[in-house]
Amino acid sequence: MSILVQPDSKVLVQGITGSFGGRHAQLSLDYGTQIVAGVTPGTGGQIFEHAGRRVPVFDTVAQAAQETGASVSAVFVPPAFAADAILEGVGAGLELVVAITEGIPVNDMVRVRRAMEGKKTRLIGPNCPGIVTPGEGKDSHGGCRIGIAPGYIHKRGGIGVVSRSGTLTYEAVWQLTTRGVGQSTCVGIGGDPVNGTSHLDVIKLFMADPETKAIIMIGEIGGSAEEEAAAWIARHGTKPVAGFIAGATAPPGRRMGHAGAIVSGGKGTAEAKMAAFREAGIGVAATPSEMADTLLKML
Repeated sequence: MSILVQPDSKVLVQGITGSFGGRHAQLSLDYGTQIVAGVTPGTGGQIFEHAGRRVPVFDTVAQAAQETGASVSAVFVPPAFAADAILEGVGAGLELVVAITEGIPVNDMVRVRRAMEGKKTRLIGPNCPGIVTPGEGKDSHGGCRIGIAPGYIHKRGGIGVVSRSGTLTYEAVWQLTTRGVGQSTCVGIGGDPVNGTSHLDVIKLFMADPETKAIIMIGEIGGSAEEEAAAWIARHGTKPVAGFIAGATAPPGRRMGHAGAIVSGGKGTAEAKMAAFREAGIGVAATPSEMADTLLKML
């Protein structure tokens, strides 16, 4: 069944008239994603056209959702306006908002998190590659691609992938696909210090999904999200999990790549995270090139 999004999920794109949002809307349409609306304030009534598809553009998310039945949003909005774009999706009652935008101020995301408490909308991101549920067709086209992940690397199957890093998500997926092993859903949760969905949130969904048979979990230095997920897996996990932690050689106090990837006060080290993985029975890949093989050996 996969998690969070299905091939028939109806998607709207906030920022579809921008060059970045428009380009990835085109790629998602090519993949088979059901993009039914775009949203850019002040451009309501326009049509976004690509490869024979005509996607109406609306001024607000509420209008787009009401007119088209969209329940999922992809946010390609500049950082200064992205928090309000996320909250617009929450206000419209969407089931899922996927915020691709990088560089949203931390204070803005704190405001978003507080405003989302008790609401039904789930947020993935920000600063994330998005989510892909592969389809069944040629090259797994006909699935649902939301964000910036290259669609062609995916293959329909039973491995769930969750990662803070976009690049390492793609690496794990490609390793699986080239070994003839498909994926149920691939989720990039983003590397910012304040985000919407954690490793543990996704792990719980994968554990409950009958189609997902095993999981690759990719983390990095900074924070304690990976340890929290490992502790839950140790108590409740029912499926094989392999993992990798990036940043083992990063010096303390220096940010590595993502805003949240920093060892501070002796906490969030790669060594501690890998130790938590081993204690939970999670297979630990020594290098990124071994992620898929580590899981396949467990199977």
